[in-house]
Amino acid sequence: MEFDLENPLENFHDLHTDAVSYLFLIESDHTPSQNYFQTLKARDLDITVRREVISLISQLSCTLDPVLSYLAINYLDRFLSNQGILQPKPWALRLLAVSCISLAAKMMKTEYSTTDIQALLKQSDGGGIIFETQTIQRMEALILGALQWRMRSITPFSFIAFFITLFGLKESPMGQVLKSRAAEIIFKSQREIKVWEFKPSIIAASALLWSSNELFPFQYPCFLKAISDCAYVNKESVEQCYKVIQDIATEEEYDESVLNAVSRSDTPVNVLDHHFLSSESEKTKGITVPDSPLRQEKDLKRRKITGYYGNNPTIHNSWIKPC
Repeated sequence: MEFDLENPLENFHDLHTDAVSYLFLIESDHTPSQNYFQTLKARDLDITVRREVISLISQLSCTLDPVLSYLAINYLDRFLSNQGILQPKPWALRLLAVSCISLAAKMMKTEYSTTDIQALLKQSDGGGIIFETQTIQRMEALILGALQWRMRSITPFSFIAFFITLFGLKESPMGQVLKSRAAEIIFKSQREIKVWEFKPSIIAASALLWSSNELFPFQYPCFLKAISDCAYVNKESVEQCYKVIQDIATEEEYDESVLNAVSRSDTPVNVLDHHFLSSESEKTKGITVPDSPLRQEKDLKRRKITGYYGNNPTIHNSWIKPC
């Protein structure tokens, strides 16, 4: 059975009470340890190493489904939480990134092989390190041991459908819009270590609440009440996580405003350096100006996420109902 972020466990596609209760019960088994955030926060080296490996994972998977990258980074954080930084050397970090992507690709049953990953790694490094298959397999085994072979990761995506149903929006256009926007926020929030203070269900609830406040502010009080009344959710945790999500979303809006200003300039700006590469360009005032790598990343991920969840339907006033 192919792995699905929204339905991580086999035979749990229906949102009946037992399935939902079980997801909430075991979600902590699929997350980094409770002191992971504090450890990263206290050690600059660990934060730097994590950032470097995430950058490598993003480089090697930027042309693929963002779910694969998300799952690989999930494996990375859970591994680092259990094992810590083994060898903060360039070759070791590359091996860790390749192995996390390889495991995610196998879990999702993609046609993306270790050979493909190696080719991209060689290309990105201008001829960098190529690992033997046995070396990658040994690293994969080490990661699997740290994860206790729990590969069907329970993530915030696992709880989106439950909360959408809680809002009374199951299979509605409004629910699809909230789902799509919350997905963008969740993908983006994975890089922020502060979110690891919270359980996946709390992150999902907070992302949906922010999305509803952003897209349907008149309905926000209804959604907030639905979350607050949910027996599975700690209200204080949601409030704290919401503030983190708010910071992430606000930073995203700032990035977009900067990028819009850059796109209007006739002078190329090189300070917005990023690891995503693309041949796309846009024409401004008759002059072809290459997209900044940061804009390319945002456009690419938005296209992929939209493809994953379907095209966002147009928002109609008829969707907005009183509480």
